[in-house]
Amino acid sequence: MYDIKWIREHPDAFDRGLTRRALQPLSGKLLALDEKRRAAITKYELAQARRNSASKEIGEAKKKKDEAAAQKLMAEVNELKVTLPALEAEQKKLGDELDKELAQIPNLPLDDVPDGTDAGGNVEHHQSGQKRDYAFKPKQHFELGEALGQMDFELAAKLSGARFVVLQKGLARMERALGQFMLDLHTGEQHGYTEVNPPLMVRDAAMFGTGQLPKFKEDQFFSTEMNWRTTRLNEILSPLEQEIANRKQNTKKVIDDLIEEAETKEQFWLIPTAEVPLTNLVRESIVDEDKLPLRLTACTPCFRAEAGAAGKDTRGMIRQHQFTKVELVSIVTPEKSKEEHERMLACAEEVLKKLDLHYRVVTLCTGDMGFAAQKTYDIEVWLPGQGAYREISSCSNCGEFQAQRMKARYKGKDGKVKGFVHTLNGSGVAVGRALIAVMETYQDDQGAIVVPEALKPYMGGMSKIERIGSSE
Repeated sequence: MYDIKWIREHPDAFDRGLTRRALQPLSGKLLALDEKRRAAITKYELAQARRNSASKEIGEAKKKKDEAAAQKLMAEVNELKVTLPALEAEQKKLGDELDKELAQIPNLPLDDVPDGTDAGGNVEHHQSGQKRDYAFKPKQHFELGEALGQMDFELAAKLSGARFVVLQKGLARMERALGQFMLDLHTGEQHGYTEVNPPLMVRDAAMFGTGQLPKFKEDQFFSTEMNWRTTRLNEILSPLEQEIANRKQNTKKVIDDLIEEAETKEQFWLIPTAEVPLTNLVRESIVDEDKLPLRLTACTPCFRAEAGAAGKDTRGMIRQHQFTKVELVSIVTPEKSKEEHERMLACAEEVLKKLDLHYRVVTLCTGDMGFAAQKTYDIEVWLPGQGAYREISSCSNCGEFQAQRMKARYKGKDGKVKGFVHTLNGSGVAVGRALIAVMETYQDDQGAIVVPEALKPYMGGMSKIERIGSSE
């Protein structure tokens, strides 16, 4: 979200940033709309001031017993009382229109972000670890999981449809172990994140604050109101019939009003990532500078509609509607955000290093960055079964973009507000994809999964996951 005042003062820089995002320049359109809005505000304020002054003049005219002047002023005040609501509505309409336009515009990239139109423009930053050699052809995770009898997509489809999975026995335990291992690592003294157990459903304002709404509404799941609506409509049937009987001349309006009442019931969004509730913990607040940085982590289920993923990764667990992820969020002062970004990346990398997984880090180009990010590093883990790198973590510096949408600011020791905080988020890491990487990396020629050393303390003595019926 942008402060229109900043765009007014830096139109060229704003348009250059949009151009790097492959968008058309918008400063002219936005500033023209802002000019109309400001003119409407001025017109409203002048009319309001004139009403107040005319009201005082009425009293003075009456004191002087000048009835003609008093009557004229009263007529003017009455006219202003009629026009003021219309002027107020006009300025609000223009303000809402401007806010709607601003809410659709992505964050501007930092200067050191590489230019590009898609993932082909991403730049490799570094690699860690080595690809393993196998004396056999490595299998993909779904081949391994189904052969083990512990990963069932057909059963999940009966329950919930496509893009869900049922894990059992050793694999279910390993997924839980991975999440616990990551939380312990990130909340330890070295990383210093505070563990949070946040709500899994949030309001519109929270989704707007981190940038999921309104632009990416189709990618989200929300709590259905069908049961509520059915119950509510049943409850209002009798009142509706009575209302129609009493107001036959306006039946359509009665029905429309009742439907509108039902459909304005607040809905809740299932979180696509714990970034949403964690970042919004500081929404509409002013944080003491000496309490920053705030470093927060959570291991939660996440839910994504994957509306734009038709035909992609239809086999396996790569792209699911429900998945588990450990999230890292930092709230910092502006001068610390770049440094914090590098720190967050290192914390996420440590997970893969301790699991001894080969990976690379890439800097995303302008055409591949997320909506709210001004710079993003992706960690891509090597999957031997696929013979490809796949994203397992994305660490983004959002600058003040989310903070402006959330109205999250900070103040110094003198109590004076200094400005908006900077927010950062990253996966630390995606638990389901970590399970995939461990399965494919640690498979043996019998299709069993050797438990990595880092996970053994969480696996109840299990050292290998084998087929059902074997000693697992």
